[in-house]
Amino acid sequence: MSHTVITIARQYGSGGKTVGKMLAEDLGIHCYNREILRMASDESGISEELFGKADERLKSSPLYRIAKRVYTGEVLSPDSDDFVSNDNLFNYQAKILKQLAEEESYVAIGRCADYVLKEYDDVVSVFIHAPFDFCLEQAMKKFSKTEDEMRKYIQKTDKHRGDYYKYYTGQEWYDARNYDLCLDSSKLGFDGCVEAIKAYMQVRGLEIK
Repeated sequence: MSHTVITIARQYGSGGKTVGKMLAEDLGIHCYNREILRMASDESGISEELFGKADERLKSSPLYRIAKRVYTGEVLSPDSDDFVSNDNLFNYQAKILKQLAEEESYVAIGRCADYVLKEYDDVVSVFIHAPFDFCLEQAMKKFSKTEDEMRKYIQKTDKHRGDYYKYYTGQEWYDARNYDLCLDSSKLGFDGCVEAIKAYMQVRGLEIK
């Protein structure tokens, strides 16, 4: 792979998605988030709505927090009974991430992209985090919830992201060893995070092609 991909995992309210979009704009490349669902739908022929509902089905599954379905790269054929299973929907998203990596440089938000692309050389995996109070303050700027409601929402969202990551990777979402860079957005600011990622890319000799 000759293209560079930057993957962004992030705590809710840390501004990771904002950092990803800013970085992509600065580098002149695409930033993919939920667009991956549409592309996976086009690739598989499975309704995009089913991809959107897969996360919700996983959240409500009693086995979700204790089971693992570590991603191996295999997608099932349409004649399989599990063709529209949550796991196969994830596999199609992963397939799109890999196809894109062969075609262009881009920024990927979430989707366990750091794990899916871990065998690729030209990948920069980033985890954006911040103290809880900072995340709460940022989140309160965007949504009309009470502080108590927002606290619970952040905790629930981060719990789900951690569970989702462990379910498909077998690893801990918060583990710094899974990433090239772990950046505290409360200390660096969003612009500082962008510059830190670009500086790391320069040290690695990674170029946008």
